[in-house]
Amino acid sequence: MNKYKKLVSNTLIFAIGSFGSKILLLLLTRLYTGNINPGDNSTKELLEQTANFLIPIITFSIADAVIRYGIDKNFDNRKVFTSACVTELFGIGILLLLSPALTLLPYTEGYVVLLVIYCITSGFRQIASQFVRARGLVRLFAIDGILATLTLFLFNVTFIAGFHLGVTGFLISVILSDLLSGLFLWAVAGLHRYFRLRYMDKKILRMMLRFSIPLIPSALLWLVTGFSDRLFIRYMSGPAGLVGETAAGIYGVSTKIPNLISTISTIFFQAWNMSAIEENDSKDRSRFYHRVFDTYQSFMFIASTGLIVFVRILSNILIDSNTYPEYATAFLYTPVLIVGVLMMCFNQFLSSVYSATQHTTHSFWTSLVAAIVNIVLNIILIHIWGIMGAAIATFASYFVCYCIRIVDARKYVPFPVNHAKFAANTAALFLLGIVVVEAPPMWILILAVGFVFMVLYNFNAITQTLGQLRRRK
Repeated sequence: MNKYKKLVSNTLIFAIGSFGSKILLLLLTRLYTGNINPGDNSTKELLEQTANFLIPIITFSIADAVIRYGIDKNFDNRKVFTSACVTELFGIGILLLLSPALTLLPYTEGYVVLLVIYCITSGFRQIASQFVRARGLVRLFAIDGILATLTLFLFNVTFIAGFHLGVTGFLISVILSDLLSGLFLWAVAGLHRYFRLRYMDKKILRMMLRFSIPLIPSALLWLVTGFSDRLFIRYMSGPAGLVGETAAGIYGVSTKIPNLISTISTIFFQAWNMSAIEENDSKDRSRFYHRVFDTYQSFMFIASTGLIVFVRILSNILIDSNTYPEYATAFLYTPVLIVGVLMMCFNQFLSSVYSATQHTTHSFWTSLVAAIVNIVLNIILIHIWGIMGAAIATFASYFVCYCIRIVDARKYVPFPVNHAKFAANTAALFLLGIVVVEAPPMWILILAVGFVFMVLYNFNAITQTLGQLRRRK
């Protein structure tokens, strides 16, 4: 199978395993907004962000090294997996020792034990799922994604809607879902056969840690953008009604629709990351990157346009504002966040260059710049515009990172990029976002025309790649 068809094949498998289940998870937004008030929803979001912040630290981001070296035929899978598991066990020990420090965070009161278990089970599942993917068991990886989502959905319905446990119910749901997923992969993929202390190889462990440790600050810095947004909105002074607990909860809900773009990108990236590593030494690597990135950008711009055009309808479907009417304003901030998440997805693609060529320190310093921009703009803009200030800061930080990476990453894998097309697409998305929010006369017609324009403007790159797939054998 040629590399283009393999990429498409793997993407389709991941899509089957992920997209439907991710839509199911998106529907949980209505469950949360109907059963958890904005203040508690803000706490839920902060706890989730805190867990996501801690997991790369306690695991040393070793799951990224698992996929990098697990795919590489020059390394023994047993040594890679055992080294990863031992690393995580060491990290869990550190977490348990330092867990009392979590009580210093005001929003963790009453949740510290569950938060620690959340981190442990999620880290366990990460390593298991990445190793399964590295072994090429993409169908099993996809099936696990479906099962994990179904269990998470059912547990949420049971503990939040059924037992009315609120934030506690959410944490228990994630813990049980991740635990069952990890055990399922361990049993079906026979992971116990790859874990033996005698397989421990210090040389491979050092190599994996040299690869993964620079990714820790990179992962944390990306999380800083979402984490700082919520913290600043919750605790900073600003316009009445646009800062505080309720405002932070509204902001959290407004990020759910943009996460659909992230979901689409993640499905592709799971397949692309494997292809980027496998094709790292190929002669036409640059042409491969150019073709894939051009098609990827075009498709993502079309998908983002669709979400912005239908954002009011999607918000009415996904957000239950009957119990807590404050949630009804969440859609106002969604268009800016959609463009922001889109920039993040492009950054994720460019990070694959650093991973494939083993220049992961560049992921760190480019992410550091983005985090600094985000924090500075949050301090300035939230004080002036509240929630909208945080949304603008998010977009700006991801955009700055993209501008740096599109220059820096192509030093290692040179490939042409149409900057004028990128600028036109981005400007069009913002114009459509303004139309959706302001709803001027004939706004529905304007959105329809804008959507058709974006499809026609971007469709050529997609059809060219599809044509190439048909020609290649």
